[in-house]
Amino acid sequence: MVKSNASDINVPELIADMWNPLNEEQREFLANHFTLQSYKKNEIIHCEGERPTHMMCLLSGKVKVYRDGVGGRSQIIRMIKPVEYFGYRAYFSGQDYVTVAAAFEPSLICQIPMTAITTLLKQNNELALFFIRQLSNDLGQSDERTVNLTQKHIRGRLAEALLFLKDNYGLEEDGYTLSIYLSREDLASLSNMTTSNAIRTLSQFATDKLIAIDGRKIKIIDEDKLRRISRIG
Repeated sequence: MVKSNASDINVPELIADMWNPLNEEQREFLANHFTLQSYKKNEIIHCEGERPTHMMCLLSGKVKVYRDGVGGRSQIIRMIKPVEYFGYRAYFSGQDYVTVAAAFEPSLICQIPMTAITTLLKQNNELALFFIRQLSNDLGQSDERTVNLTQKHIRGRLAEALLFLKDNYGLEEDGYTLSIYLSREDLASLSNMTTSNAIRTLSQFATDKLIAIDGRKIKIIDEDKLRRISRIG
């Protein structure tokens, strides 16, 4: 973890949904309390069991939030993209972290002490509503993901994972290749399946010409069929 120089980064513009509801005094308070931290690929941002102290906003890069399970298998809970907030729910609930967050690639994160967030929340109703919306959206996505990962069959889960990556991180300039390169283990963790099942199902999708595979690069060839498979489950 490296403390970064904020001089060439317009943080208020990036976190406008938090910044805009504040008055000038509150903006100055926030500007004096946030820090920027750079993380290397695979570097841990917070660990399970740690006491939460900061809210984090990913400014650039990609972050995975996961939890280690039985037999050494991990389950990816969320994939964070710019500009998304994370790491604050546990503080509001008075709990330690129940997940691990790690940089999936070199990432820049804005960190704000939760004590400063609490101070602003007591002063600004609009900011409080912003956090209610954030938590509500996170809960809704978590509920939907839980149902999908437990009720869909393997093909449906993997199709959904590929579409999730496409919808969240987009495609490269060719209009086909996912702009995030996951290992087979990470893709299996995101899809709630074993690595061997993920590899086998990916190969079947490639045989069916739904996708094309080149190492960790995955091209979406037939998005409509993938979406049908995802819906059928």
